[in-house]
Amino acid sequence: MMSRKPNKMMLRRSFIVLLSVVVIMVSVCGVSLGMTMLVNGEKYQGMASEQQLYDSLITAPRGNIYDRNEKILATSTTAWTVYITPNGILKLTDETKKETVRNTIADGLSAILGVDRNKVYEDTGKRSYYVIVKKKVDKSTSDKVRAFLTEHKDLNLSKYVGLDESTKRYYPNGSLASVVLGFVGDDDQGLYGLESYYDTTLTGEAGRVVAAKTAHGTDMPFTYEVVEQAKQGNSLVLTLDNYVQYVTEKHLKQAVEANLCGERGVAIVMNVNNGEIYAMAVSGDFDPNEPFALSAADQAKVDAAEGEERKTLLAALRNRQWRNKAISDAYEPGSVFKVVTASAALEENLVTTNSTFTCTGITQVSGQRYNCHKHSGHGTQTLTQAVSNSCNPAFITIGQMVGVTSFSKYFEAFGLTSVTGIDLPGETSSIYYPAADMGPVELASASFGQTFKVTPIQLITAVAAVTNGGYLVQPHVLSKVIDNDGHVVQSVSASYRRQVISSETSSTMRTIMEAVVHGGAKNAYVAGYRTGGKTGTSEKLAEMIQSQQKGLYIGSYVGVAPINDPEIAVLVLLDEPHGNSIYGGTISAPVASAILTEVLPYLGYEPHYSDEELAKRAIPVPEMTGMSVAEAKGKVTTAGLIYRVVGEGDTVTSQLPTAADTLYAGGLVILYTGDEGSSEVTVPDFTGLSVGEVNTAAAEAGINVEFSGNTLEQAETRAYMQSVSPGTKVKQGSIVTVSFRDSTVTDFATDE
Repeated sequence: MMSRKPNKMMLRRSFIVLLSVVVIMVSVCGVSLGMTMLVNGEKYQGMASEQQLYDSLITAPRGNIYDRNEKILATSTTAWTVYITPNGILKLTDETKKETVRNTIADGLSAILGVDRNKVYEDTGKRSYYVIVKKKVDKSTSDKVRAFLTEHKDLNLSKYVGLDESTKRYYPNGSLASVVLGFVGDDDQGLYGLESYYDTTLTGEAGRVVAAKTAHGTDMPFTYEVVEQAKQGNSLVLTLDNYVQYVTEKHLKQAVEANLCGERGVAIVMNVNNGEIYAMAVSGDFDPNEPFALSAADQAKVDAAEGEERKTLLAALRNRQWRNKAISDAYEPGSVFKVVTASAALEENLVTTNSTFTCTGITQVSGQRYNCHKHSGHGTQTLTQAVSNSCNPAFITIGQMVGVTSFSKYFEAFGLTSVTGIDLPGETSSIYYPAADMGPVELASASFGQTFKVTPIQLITAVAAVTNGGYLVQPHVLSKVIDNDGHVVQSVSASYRRQVISSETSSTMRTIMEAVVHGGAKNAYVAGYRTGGKTGTSEKLAEMIQSQQKGLYIGSYVGVAPINDPEIAVLVLLDEPHGNSIYGGTISAPVASAILTEVLPYLGYEPHYSDEELAKRAIPVPEMTGMSVAEAKGKVTTAGLIYRVVGEGDTVTSQLPTAADTLYAGGLVILYTGDEGSSEVTVPDFTGLSVGEVNTAAAEAGINVEFSGNTLEQAETRAYMQSVSPGTKVKQGSIVTVSFRDSTVTDFATDE
């Protein structure tokens, strides 16, 4: 049979069918491609990038925090984030090897990093390219991780474990100024203190690294990497002084411990003319390098608790140690406030320094009875004497003269009705009776510093206005902001909110406050300097009522120096002392004295000693090592000191005290001539002795003493603390610091 050839019609139909199929296929592909590129382009591009590119952030270092002399208080150091790439592990086809890799990683990293082993093992099985095991790993630990990877190179662990460079906040001075500086969280965000308040300023701009990777999440055999460098944040230069802060914290801590203070203590050093804070200390603080770690005593309390009670207690104790008591806790200031009441009365021309007030030991206002701390009364006294005697009946009289309206006006003018606006987070405001709610009884108690609460920063700012010519200044801790090149981005200057009292009234108050230091605040005496101040002791009335406890007091003192040309104010507050005394004049004034004794010379104030003070002035010990014994003896005698030779040699081989120390006239220098032997002596108990008796006891024991505090020769002045415990064996000639105070000082009375 003959085959039939396709005719033209059949060819044309076949071509049309084929063309239709091609058009349909092209159309479908075109639509699909259009959907992929135009509609879902960004989605697929992101998925491709996720599969092909490794994108990680480069943490930007935070700006530094410096003290006023640009000594580093907080900085950022290099740290590492340890991560794993589970997707790479999951691609392993050999199940035995996969399990070996997972277990090896879990065992090794948990041991090196101190993390949960089971958690690490679970993370190795996740479908992810990047799982963080631990952040903020230091260099020594990161080196251990690298050594671990090298040790197990047969398993090729470097494909599955990596380290990203980041930063870690570091505070080189430990707990110094911790409540001011605050601390940061795991992501370098400021959580507290200046780190929180100026977080935006300190935070830099993060960089990034984008690199190619395989489907296993490991690096490509070729190089592709784009790096955007991180930019460090701006830095803060503070008004704080590293040395002044150290001295303040040192003496405050000693006082809190010596007086068994149940609710910590506060000390502030401030420039009265421009509001700069030189030091702000709270005893019972923390180390910002380990901010969540509690003190041993607090940790013991937590360990003794269980369950929800443990969690609640842990949170409460952490918040307590972080809390800046200087700005966040309001308290009743007691008699320190009398300088404000006196200023208002003087400014209103209601009293003069010659005005007199008679105290019989008791007074009444609207049936409310008030006692004076001197039960027999002070008799007739001038305004200056009333302030120095801290006489409550006299100030109740003055308060009634001022009246509710004027008292409230000055209370507000001195900044005591609102926050100061200091550049720190967590500042609280005061609690007080407004004029509309204040009657004669409330006014009577308020006139001597009870029945209202202010913060320590509010009070020292008010006292600054009392003494600096009458100006209410803006307290602050920031001096300037600088960039990475040291250029000033922002500068903070002195800010005066208003003038509260006249310069004449301020001058009168300075004279009165200087007289107080020679009277009721004699324990605030600073040899070689003119200072003024006021003591205070207050009841924690609300706390005693709420807790049904008795004996909850606050002892405080505010001092200003030099009082004839004021610049430095110091406030010391000891909360709930349970030692031998509760009075601010006894327990807080010596702390302010100790701080000013060290700080004033450091800040460049030259002392001017009286003849009595010169006799007690410390003498530099001459350097005599290497001299002949005869020459050394002559040098010691010329310096006004005495000597004792130990050994039979002809040359001085060592001495005690050394040339770096100072002694008072008549102090003992031990000259060793080759054999120091066992020339040890026993430290006497100086407690309760007068200055002269301490000198005698020290000489008999063969040791030297350094005097601290109120060393004026008065019958009431006695030693109350010494740097070396009685009975301790020390080398002959060693120096023991002995602190003195007048423990008969009182400045407090309750109302009945």
